[in-house]
Amino acid sequence: MSSLDPSEPAEAPASVRAPDLNPLRAPPPPPIKLSAAWGATAIVLFLIVAGVAGASVWYLYQPQPLVVQGEADATRIDIAARVDGRVRSRPVERGQDVATGQLLLTIDNPELIAKLDEARAARESAEANLANVLAGVRPEEVAERAATVASAEANLKLASQEYNRTKQLNEHDFASQQKLQQATAAQDVAASTLAQAKSALAEAKAGATPEQRAVAHAGVTTAEASIKTLEAQVAELTVQAPIAAQVYQIGAELGEYVAPGAALLSLVNLRDVWLRFDLREDLARNLKVGDEFTVKVPALGDRPVRVRVRTVAPKGEYAGWRSTRATGDFDLRTFEVRAYPTDALPALRPGMSAYVDWKATER
Repeated sequence: MSSLDPSEPAEAPASVRAPDLNPLRAPPPPPIKLSAAWGATAIVLFLIVAGVAGASVWYLYQPQPLVVQGEADATRIDIAARVDGRVRSRPVERGQDVATGQLLLTIDNPELIAKLDEARAARESAEANLANVLAGVRPEEVAERAATVASAEANLKLASQEYNRTKQLNEHDFASQQKLQQATAAQDVAASTLAQAKSALAEAKAGATPEQRAVAHAGVTTAEASIKTLEAQVAELTVQAPIAAQVYQIGAELGEYVAPGAALLSLVNLRDVWLRFDLREDLARNLKVGDEFTVKVPALGDRPVRVRVRTVAPKGEYAGWRSTRATGDFDLRTFEVRAYPTDALPALRPGMSAYVDWKATER
């Protein structure tokens, strides 16, 4: 419509317009004004993002360290029972330092002690028998056998005389044939008795034969061997420390019955402590006995410890890295590396962990 139309109301000027009373209508946004501060902030943010991205790329292309972890170990001595019985005493505790020959444990076995006493009695009997054999026959017995020989000679003489008379009478038919036969038999018996008496006298004078002496000696030797065996078993009832060490584990308590082979105690020699590393063969290819490198022990505050390699030996077939591809790869064996501290380190204990950057070591 035209502004000159009298039927249309005239628009009121802006200065006299009524206020907008509609609360749902949002006010118009203020005009946006860019300043120099906003531009500087954007530049700083861009530089930060670019720096982080560049550092990430640099880190990804840097060679990563290869940390190899090992463990401290020491010479361990496991002591087992050699005989059965009950634990009677154990004067040591776990963690206690013991000296060479110190008493560790005693076992009670009354039956074994009784067998030893029986073996000693058997040895005394064998020794008495040997003495008797070596002494030979007593003079009284020799005299008695000589008297027996004389008596047998007299009987033979008498039997011979009787035989001669009977024979003469038989030739003149004054004695029967039966009488002659009896006289003949009596003479033969007397001669046999005389031969036996002479043999017994000769045996008494000669003494024991070499075979009898050997048997008697063998009896004594057998008895002594039995005693030594039982004495060795009795000695095992007292368990002593073979070396100066520390009690690591205790496997038998007081009153407990133990059988041969049962674990009694374990000792650890703290003067022979080393660090053990298990390495794949590709990592141990340049390692040899006598090489030195530095490790860190967390239990000692990451203290650096210089060690020297003494052993590089392959482990069993069960310890190895197995290939998972059919071609283009191969199995790798695992090698056990023992490295000993170059300087004495009393604070190092078995079980402590140690680690080393292996790539830095290879360089």
